[in-house]
Amino acid sequence: MIKKHTEDSIEEFLNSIDGNGPLAGLDLGTKTIGVAISDQTRTIATSLCTIKRRKFHDDVKEILKIHSSYQFKGIVLGLPINMNGTEGPRCQSTRDFAKKISTTMKLPIYLWDERLSTVAAEKVLIASDLSRISRSKVIDKVAACYVLQGCLDRLKLAL
Repeated sequence: MIKKHTEDSIEEFLNSIDGNGPLAGLDLGTKTIGVAISDQTRTIATSLCTIKRRKFHDDVKEILKIHSSYQFKGIVLGLPINMNGTEGPRCQSTRDFAKKISTTMKLPIYLWDERLSTVAAEKVLIASDLSRISRSKVIDKVAACYVLQGCLDRLKLAL
């Protein structure tokens, strides 16, 4: 099941994820996938890792390894909507990825509007006084954390 960020779909997503347990957040880029994971109570998101993208099969293998360690109950995937609300080619690529991974993993996937998540992550990393090189190594997993935390906060409101 893949749901896009709407008021109705957040409740459907909440109903489709099995009881308590962590959720995974993914920030899908062309070269990397940022990964974050929530705690068991779905209160706090934590940056986990960055996967270097290769072929889809290799990307899924890495996500499956993470799943075997954390047993997450669903995936929150950042949807890169343009600032004016339109969807460009990256949105279609993200949707395609979501469809493929949902058939492989059989987990609910929620497409979360990720506008400004990378900008927010960049600001935090700059405020932390990290060099440009250091920021480039962690930006994707921090952006995934922002995507996941935004969804977790919204899920708490839906309860």
